[in-house]
Amino acid sequence: MNEPRRPTEPGPTPPVALADLVAAVRRFRDARDWAQFHTPKNLAAATAIEAAELQERFLWQTDAEVDRDLADPAKLAGVSDEIADVVMFAMLLADRLGIDLAEAITTKLAANERKYPVALARGNARKYTDLRDG
Repeated sequence: MNEPRRPTEPGPTPPVALADLVAAVRRFRDARDWAQFHTPKNLAAATAIEAAELQERFLWQTDAEVDRDLADPAKLAGVSDEIADVVMFAMLLADRLGIDLAEAITTKLAANERKYPVALARGNARKYTDLRDG
């Protein structure tokens, strides 16, 4: 299965392993000698700031306006860039803390499976603590 591609890129892109992406982001950082600035506090802040920039793209818009904007390839590419920034800083933070992202995601998915059983969670947005309350 091919990964989703940015609208400005032709053809399907081959799948890339998560570890390979983390290594590529690390190489980019190291070539610029930026690791010295990448403390856990700074990386957490950078992740939050980039997430805020992603939110800003949708601020004050209705769902219909968001859908319209996302149909524009240039606007979708901008959103794609913001998502990539969020994920790259999260990757660098996990890397800095020695967290294996694949293992962390797998573990979190298993926990979410227990917290949000399909029979109770399907089709609603209630928090897991409210699922059994009706």
